[in-house]
Amino acid sequence: MSYTALYRKYRPSTFDEMIGQDAAVTTLRNQVRAGRVGHAYLLCGTRGTGKTTAARILAKAVNCEDPKDGNPCCACASCRAIAEGRAMDVIEIDGASNNGVDNVRQIRDEVGYLPAQLRKKVYIIDEVHMLSPGAFNALLKTLEEPPEHALFILATTEAQAVPVTILSRCQRFDFRRIPVDLIAGRLAALLAEEKVDAEEKAVRYIAGKADGAMRDALSLADQCISFYYGETLTYEKVLAVLGAVDAEVLSGLLRCVAGGDVSGLLARTGRLIDEGRDLSRLVSDFVWYLRNLLLLKVSDGTEDILDVSEENLKLLTEEAAMIRTETLLRYIRVLSDLSAQMRTSAEQRVTLETAFIRLCRPQMQQDVSSLAQRIRVLEEKLEKGTFVAAAGTPAAAGAGAAAPAAAQEEPEIRYEKAVPKDLELIAGQWQGIIADLHPGIRTIMARAKLKFSSEEESTLVVVFGDFLGERITQNDQMKPLMERLIAEKTGRAVNVRFLIAGDAGEEEKKLREIRIIKEAQQAFVNMDIETEEEE
Repeated sequence: MSYTALYRKYRPSTFDEMIGQDAAVTTLRNQVRAGRVGHAYLLCGTRGTGKTTAARILAKAVNCEDPKDGNPCCACASCRAIAEGRAMDVIEIDGASNNGVDNVRQIRDEVGYLPAQLRKKVYIIDEVHMLSPGAFNALLKTLEEPPEHALFILATTEAQAVPVTILSRCQRFDFRRIPVDLIAGRLAALLAEEKVDAEEKAVRYIAGKADGAMRDALSLADQCISFYYGETLTYEKVLAVLGAVDAEVLSGLLRCVAGGDVSGLLARTGRLIDEGRDLSRLVSDFVWYLRNLLLLKVSDGTEDILDVSEENLKLLTEEAAMIRTETLLRYIRVLSDLSAQMRTSAEQRVTLETAFIRLCRPQMQQDVSSLAQRIRVLEEKLEKGTFVAAAGTPAAAGAGAAAPAAAQEEPEIRYEKAVPKDLELIAGQWQGIIADLHPGIRTIMARAKLKFSSEEESTLVVVFGDFLGERITQNDQMKPLMERLIAEKTGRAVNVRFLIAGDAGEEEKKLREIRIIKEAQQAFVNMDIETEEEE
């Protein structure tokens, strides 16, 4: 006997056997039970979610000689004939290859005849959105006033392509993607019935790769079982068969990209190519890995939403602290464009390596996110002092002249503490105060807002309006430098505090709470002193 693929062998034969489509299945079963079956149905949803299966079950249920609670008995002559494809009164039509006006006219001419064997004549039109406008017009009148013995079941993956006039004459049911847990549970049960030993991690990975389609999950499992026939199906074997890559591999690629390690990134990519990994799937997996990382970074409590193992979650958590949100968005955009290019590229390896190099080298692009990343790289180099001025340049001359002066010991100068009215003095001289700073730092400081803290004495708060100010707030040397420059230019001693705009309000609130606590403590101390004096 010839082998039957798993998705055909285990195709549901009753409504109760279908998973993940409770709303549609319950409604159809209740309609059959109550005798309220309509004349036209439109089943919508992504591939492999059970649309055609539900149509066949409904065709059996309305013609079953002994229905059981809205389900077909699957034992009578009518059910067996439909299941074996022998029923003349159940006509399945592929809308993609029979999409002309003549095909639909033939249906319209035949639908008036009574069924030859069954109770109802059922037309199942798959991929109905592929019909031509003329074919839809020819079908319209038949759907509006069909014979009592006729039932039309239309199935499509693109409901938006079906004319509104057709939609209004059908009962519409949306078949949603099946959750990973349901697919994994069903797949594990079927593999056990097939006497196939499989790891839970391998089964769950197949379920995730099916993208909500039970049929795809069974097809992938069938492929893996055939390759490792008679062996235990492990996670590593599934990755090898499907050409996929593990999360640790994707993590290594990301760390190379974030560190600008082009040679390391290309070496890792070369090893994956030598192992026979599918490059299009590699890009797709990388995008999903970055998507999980982005969700973890920008949202709270996403650990429960992300369907990843504890080991992978640990990697994602580490990397979330390493990479900025704007940078992640740029990575995802570049890789999404790459995924589209890979479908038509004659040299996929070259296309992939070029995109990876662009990820590591933002200076190769001129978009806003790439320019922002380039600015951050320059700021990091400035902070670390890795820039060396060329000989003969003004910067080099200035650096040479400043060295002897720094070596000389200057007498300590004491400045008077600034008061709130000194803010006007400092603000008026701000451009002169920051004039000696590096041009990149000076530009950021020039855009900052100045204000005296109402909670801390002689404290000047410098508030930055965007993320560029983070490089200054995180630099421990900037605070004493600015305090010294302000004192030298204005003759007033101030305590400088750097804040980002979103943090300024929270900072003032905390300082206010601290002041209230201190005042309360001082009040208790004074109360104790007064009590002792009275005694």
